[in-house]
Amino acid sequence: MQEIKENVLDTLSEIPVIKRSGERTKFYAYKIDFVLNKLIDDPDLISQIKRDVVTELQDNSVIETTELHQLLVDLMNKYKLTTQVELYEANFTREKEAFSDATNVEKNINKLFGNNEAIVHENANKDSKVFNTQRDLEAGVASRAIGLKMLPDLVAKAHLRGDLHWHDLDYSPVTPETNCCLIDFDEMLTNGFKIGNAWVASPRSIQTATAQMSQIIANVASLQYGGCSANRIDQLLAPYAKINYEKHLADAKKWVVEDKQDEFAKEKTKKDIYDAMQALEYEINTLYSSQGQTPFTTINFGLGTSWIEREIQKSILKIRIKGLGKEHRTAIFPKLTFTVKRGLNLAPSDPNYDIKELALECSTKRMYPDLLMYDKIIELTGSFKTPMGCRSFLQGWEDENGKEVNSGRMNLGVVTVNLPRIALESNGDKKLFWDIFEEKMSLCHEALEYRIERTKEAKPENAPLLYMYGAFGKRLKETDSIDELFKDQRATVSLGYIGIYEVCTEFFGKDWEHDQEAHDFAESIVKALHDKCSLWAEESGYHYSLYSTPAESLTDTFCRDDIKKFGRIPDITDKEYYTNSFHYDVRKHPSPFEKLSFEEVFPKYASGGFIHYCEYPNLKQNPKALESVWDWAYDHVGYLGTNTSIDQCFKCGFKGEFKATARGFVCPECGNHDPKFCDVVKRTCGYLGNPQQRPMIHGRHVEIASRRKNMTPEMIRNAANYQRTKQSDTQRVDG
Repeated sequence: MQEIKENVLDTLSEIPVIKRSGERTKFYAYKIDFVLNKLIDDPDLISQIKRDVVTELQDNSVIETTELHQLLVDLMNKYKLTTQVELYEANFTREKEAFSDATNVEKNINKLFGNNEAIVHENANKDSKVFNTQRDLEAGVASRAIGLKMLPDLVAKAHLRGDLHWHDLDYSPVTPETNCCLIDFDEMLTNGFKIGNAWVASPRSIQTATAQMSQIIANVASLQYGGCSANRIDQLLAPYAKINYEKHLADAKKWVVEDKQDEFAKEKTKKDIYDAMQALEYEINTLYSSQGQTPFTTINFGLGTSWIEREIQKSILKIRIKGLGKEHRTAIFPKLTFTVKRGLNLAPSDPNYDIKELALECSTKRMYPDLLMYDKIIELTGSFKTPMGCRSFLQGWEDENGKEVNSGRMNLGVVTVNLPRIALESNGDKKLFWDIFEEKMSLCHEALEYRIERTKEAKPENAPLLYMYGAFGKRLKETDSIDELFKDQRATVSLGYIGIYEVCTEFFGKDWEHDQEAHDFAESIVKALHDKCSLWAEESGYHYSLYSTPAESLTDTFCRDDIKKFGRIPDITDKEYYTNSFHYDVRKHPSPFEKLSFEEVFPKYASGGFIHYCEYPNLKQNPKALESVWDWAYDHVGYLGTNTSIDQCFKCGFKGEFKATARGFVCPECGNHDPKFCDVVKRTCGYLGNPQQRPMIHGRHVEIASRRKNMTPEMIRNAANYQRTKQSDTQRVDG
């Protein structure tokens, strides 16, 4: 590792710098080092130029970037570095042109029509062939251009350089929309709501309740740019199913013999529940939001204990197992999260264990449900709730009356820092890593502050369903400030991060996961990010949360940016993707227990967003093997997904895992890759995607193709035997 050396430029560190935009920032010595080391091969000459810079600037009260730029040009000319001056000026010109290009609407729309992959495949949930998606993409190009001009100058340029990423620039800040939310369905269904010109009354059956939910979801998805979730849907819908039961019981009293009346009413209600939940699944999968995509929806269930709540849970799972349409394809939405709770459904002796067994079957066949470990989620986030969208969690929060509130809260947006770039710029020098880290945190803070202030500029009438009719938990008047829903840490705004694996590879080598010093360094980075969020929250009264970015397209974007800047660096940029947040290198084969043990320390810092998942072969015949991981994970991680092989070929009948090739995913038996005749389902990041139907960006495709299994056939057999033995022992004890 490179020794830490004193830098003569550090003597200028107390002098403020005035940017061309007029913004004031600190003097960061590493930036001059980076420029000089890139342009000049002679260390002695670099040292001389740095001494000259200090001599010229040490008496300044401020340093203007235009002055500094000209000084470097003059010094390089002084030492007859003509070629270097040309390269330096050319780079400066390229940066100006990049900003100009990014804000040129016509030029970027032409790129879109040229089928630019970075734009067309940025969101794997959008079908870029259909009109409404194309219109959304065109509008997004204009919004990006305008948005860059609206952002603080330093933030806009950092986004373009790839130092940080302002998420969803195609929507925000041009419109002051929010990101993702937990919809307050209970409030809306109880008190009624208005969409367009129609006032909708409280439903009088479970079928009407799920129909209203689908309409709410479609409208919420069109009024924000992130995912939306329904918390505890089994408990939410139970009162409306009970109305069905009471109607059927009243009919039974007229037409059915007395000792069969309850049985008759229950059977009819069970059918109603199944039909209502099936309708909800089909409606969500056939909806298009105004953004041209299926509404990104998550539903959570598993805590209900009444016969109605249990029936809702079983119906959700049976419908997902059955699949969509005549070909029984895997539904991508809604994402299912199943709550596991000790004493309720974890062990064979628990009253709802049969539903856990159904959830296991569903996961082996459809990947979902993902698991929420009840006790661990409370430990990590402060209260139990499902994530908003795929992984964004709210922290525990109480209103002015001391009542815990989860539904009706939201996230205001995310800015993600490019951690691998900081590591590459530091060139093995940990002190320099932390110096650069501080600068990037300053930029991220400025960006997130702007996100909050811009979002607060919305008016209730801009999104009536959210602000005036209950989706966000309170019903504001047209004249009210929407800050009522954001302040006092009711909402979250998130600092994201990516590439812990790549950072530690730069410092410790590619196989660092079993090196305790490296793991401690990785933990120290995530803790430092968390501490920044805590400080900003304390200073502002808004909840800054640390978010382990899913990086659906950012895994590609940041890496492409850094290939241009640093070249192809083994095991960092040459992979053509960066690793999601804190995840273990996907190219390796740790067991599920090793992988989760490695990752479990990070969510306590990044409780604003996290998920773990393991890769398995086909598990349809071995659900007990999966259960062994679930049971072990209960006390270790809060949120766990299953990635298993569930691809189907409708030409030859193959079921298993398609091969990843340059032209997409291909049936290993007959070579079929036609999306009309196959169903290929992969976990994009926190949610599932169908890359044959809706292609992914290049880096994400490469990352998925690089994933290796965390369970071998022998491990599956051993895990299954262990689970059977444990179940047998439990039954003997119970007996």
